[in-house]
Amino acid sequence: MAAELQTKPETALVPAPVVTEAPPNDAVAANKASETEESKTKDSVPSPPENIVLAEVEKEKKLSYVKAWEESERAKAENRQDFIAEKNLCVVAAWENGKKAVLEAELKKFEEQLEKKKAKYAEKMKNKMALVHKEAEEKRAVIEAKRREELLKAQEMAEKYRATGTTPKKTIGCF
Repeated sequence: MAAELQTKPETALVPAPVVTEAPPNDAVAANKASETEESKTKDSVPSPPENIVLAEVEKEKKLSYVKAWEESERAKAENRQDFIAEKNLCVVAAWENGKKAVLEAELKKFEEQLEKKKAKYAEKMKNKMALVHKEAEEKRAVIEAKRREELLKAQEMAEKYRATGTTPKKTIGCF
């Protein structure tokens, strides 16, 4: 890029001499006109102060080219870094989303397994409760059957004693 800057044709930014026509009766204007004519002849060989000015202008011109090149390169680098950073951020976001999706699927699977275990355990508990209820009903039925049997036995004994006219040997303890 620096080589390109040096190969470009360099043009001096020297203002062109202003030629003004002076009215013939003005002596000052005539004097200025003669000075401009003299300066035209001197343009071919610049004086030492003009060489310094031209050198400074050339130096400023080169510095401005360098500054413009530097700004351009800096902008390119920033754009490139912005692009790379944006690309990397997209990659990280995609990686994060992928990992999150895997973890969410794993969590959902684990929750489903827990729900299945919970339902299975709840079913076992319901079965146990039903078994306990069934056993309790059986025990109630046995107790009720014994009570009816004893009542029936007592009625049969009372019928027997009435039929025979005898009194029972065991009496109630209050007599």
